[in-house]
Amino acid sequence: MKNLDLTKKQKDFLDKYTEGTWTYNPATGLVDVKGGFVARRIKSFMGVKFGKVSGDFICEGTNSSNNLTSLKGAPQEVGGDFLCRENQLTSLEGAPQKVGGDFYCEVNELTSLEGAPQEVGGDFNCFSNELTSLKGAPQEVGGYFSCSHNQLTSLEGAPQEVGGKFSCNVNKLTSLEGAPQKVGGSFSCGQNNLTSLKGAPQVVGGGFSCYGNNLTSLEGAPQKVVGDFSCGKNNLTSLEGAPQKVGGNFDCKENRFTSLKGGPQEVGGSFNCSGDYYGNNLTSLAGAPQVVGGGFNCGTFKLGKRGWNLKGWLKVLDRKGKPKARNLKARKLILTLLSVEELNKEIQKDPAGMIMKLKEVWNNEVFKETRSKLVWPKGYEEEVELVGDLYEVGF
Repeated sequence: MKNLDLTKKQKDFLDKYTEGTWTYNPATGLVDVKGGFVARRIKSFMGVKFGKVSGDFICEGTNSSNNLTSLKGAPQEVGGDFLCRENQLTSLEGAPQKVGGDFYCEVNELTSLEGAPQEVGGDFNCFSNELTSLKGAPQEVGGYFSCSHNQLTSLEGAPQEVGGKFSCNVNKLTSLEGAPQKVGGSFSCGQNNLTSLKGAPQVVGGGFSCYGNNLTSLEGAPQKVVGDFSCGKNNLTSLEGAPQKVGGNFDCKENRFTSLKGGPQEVGGSFNCSGDYYGNNLTSLAGAPQVVGGGFNCGTFKLGKRGWNLKGWLKVLDRKGKPKARNLKARKLILTLLSVEELNKEIQKDPAGMIMKLKEVWNNEVFKETRSKLVWPKGYEEEVELVGDLYEVGF
């Protein structure tokens, strides 16, 4: 094979790192590779200019000083993955414009995505750089797109369609304007400076997380979430705007609301609205979901899986021992959930048992309206009044 215009060092370089066969076209000056090319911890491509590579092209660096500072000479088209992560790149100039697999350029010193491929069949990862803008990013990504741990203040330039998850965690975003509107996987925008969810996709194929921002409202949140929904550790005073059905867990812990009005009515997984010392000082469970597939935690009490029903609520009322402040608050919250219809059904099944379950709340102001509508079998009305009075005076 004749390889004109290539030096011995360049040929040795290609022979060493090519996993397959390489050919040189003297007319174009380009080297094509049938197979892959794997060269870690290199400073340059030795002046070689690549054309097409059918497999993966890997030029990853390490924490050492033996890293790439430029992609000049990189292939124009890669059939597999292109990995140039952990180098000292400040620009993507020279990067391939078509990548069939994944494109990873994370942990570099990039301030811009200008020069990035415009067609990526797999994942696009520019995690942990110095990006201040997504201008130049591909507009369609088959896999996931991660631009987390950068210096972004805007999502302008982000791809509008992402087949997998989209992650922009730990930036300086104040808005989601410019975010992709079609996301096949999860959407995560946690630990930014968001004050609004305006611009968020309305349908998310996986979970949605806006954890740890400065949100005071969920207006603009996606209305269809297949996976988990997390809006914990914000400054929410209301759950208005939340999706009404969440396929996975719903986590709204450590916020500032006092009721659950506006929250989802159907949660496939667990529901967590507990708070820290300052947050989620619930005074009512009004607006709580009708269906919870997993556990329920409001800080004051917890119910395990399959405990979010009348049977579970009555267990909270029936706690043994001297009532403590925490137990009293738990009972008060539970009372806001109990419906006359459900209680009457249980009374007809087991009136004596229900007398004991309700005795501790019989004279509670919150319960009085419900109590007046309860229907007891003949012979039990006087007994329940007596039990309630006796409990009130300490018996």
